[in-house]
Amino acid sequence: MRAPLALFALAAPLALSACGDPAPTYVDQAWIRLSPNKEMPSAGYFVAHGGDAGTQLRGVITDYALKVEMHESLTKDGMTTMERIDSVDIPAKGKVAFAPGGKHLMLFGINDTAISRGKMQLTFLMANGDRLLVDAVIRKPEAAAVPAPKAGDASEH
Repeated sequence: MRAPLALFALAAPLALSACGDPAPTYVDQAWIRLSPNKEMPSAGYFVAHGGDAGTQLRGVITDYALKVEMHESLTKDGMTTMERIDSVDIPAKGKVAFAPGGKHLMLFGINDTAISRGKMQLTFLMANGDRLLVDAVIRKPEAAAVPAPKAGDASEH
């Protein structure tokens, strides 16, 4: 009787490790390039990473700005234009970067409290019902040329 119990005790952790939770969708490297003109919108950037299942980013909200919109810069016939986008597909195990010159957030009326704190919380609304809370570092206009921090940098904490 002892041998089967001992064998079960040894095999159980191996069996359970194969039944782990699916990898979640997550967002990192979020930062805001503050507009030098308070009347003009600021831009937001981040990287969305797909989990085991694909999903869609349906929008971004925050308590620290009057309005947030998703946009994409496009070049047609040598002219760069900006179009509002309603959603973005995030493929399973893939990633989508919101970066200067491409997809980005436009944040209108950023709260002075967030600016003085140097960061603001963004809520990413996913098609599967998830709401991902992410802190975005606010970079003042003179710091906008500095590259965004990489995931895990000590400067993010």
